[in-house]
Amino acid sequence: MKKRILIIGACGQIGTELTLKLREINGKKAVIAADIRKGSKELTKSGPFELVNAMDYDSILKTIEKYKVTDVYLMAAMLSATGEKYPDKAWELNMNSLFNVLNLAKEGKIKKLFWPSSIAVFGPTTPKENTPQETIMEPSTVYGISKQAGERWCEYYFNKYNVDVRSLRYPGIISWKTNPGGGTTDYAIEIFHKAILEGTYTSFLNKNSKLPMMFMDDAIDATIKIMDTPEEKVKIRSSYNLAAISFTPKEIADEIKTKIPAFKLKYQSDFRQAIADSWPQSIDDSRARSDWDWQHKYDLKRLSQTMLDNLFLKYKS
Repeated sequence: MKKRILIIGACGQIGTELTLKLREINGKKAVIAADIRKGSKELTKSGPFELVNAMDYDSILKTIEKYKVTDVYLMAAMLSATGEKYPDKAWELNMNSLFNVLNLAKEGKIKKLFWPSSIAVFGPTTPKENTPQETIMEPSTVYGISKQAGERWCEYYFNKYNVDVRSLRYPGIISWKTNPGGGTTDYAIEIFHKAILEGTYTSFLNKNSKLPMMFMDDAIDATIKIMDTPEEKVKIRSSYNLAAISFTPKEIADEIKTKIPAFKLKYQSDFRQAIADSWPQSIDDSRARSDWDWQHKYDLKRLSQTMLDNLFLKYKS
């Protein structure tokens, strides 16, 4: 049966770029973008687009039947910082949307499901350095609690109903193409925009807040790779640790200064500081590397260079 892909939450930070990449690989008509609102012209004009509410089971089912969908990527979620402002809404969206697609897979409506988890599943009692795949998980945010619960449900549906669900614990994702989506690591995107536009940036995290990060291209590659991996090689059905690089606001500022010497970084911590302090500083993703040959391509230098080069072009045009 020919692969047909539905991406729910296709207008978000990761969903947008994932949709375009999957269309490039599989053909435009084989990848259906869906969201509760319309996205960019590039997204809606490059292939099929449907208005779908991730919390509406019938809305998702209707789209799956219309396009004969085989694989679903559920990218709709309320992220960490936004979730702390609206905890009940974050829980409702993050959990109900997952149950909808898990049950659709259980009922045989789709063959394969991707659901993203996050480093937010870890908490203040988790080992900070080289956080293991299996460790203490006591998340302190609604986003993290919903992701931890989601991991358990994914594993349960795999063990109980043989649902082919796959997941990655994303670190902070950095991209020049799409705007940040309300996460605690958003500073690492905002800093590049402000460096070019204003020559200065005030970080909402302190200079020593070291967090796991990843360039968007690596995140997209990992997402597609785990979905393309033969079923028997996907050994973990909760969610895989995923890592690339870790850095602090000061370290990324120092890298920016190699291209913009006059750039100045200030610090004014807000409520997101406590969230960052509860998360790991580096992640052990050896299981992903051994089980399905995951490898990242972007270090801090290459990431910074790519961000600045593309944003310079964007703002000059």
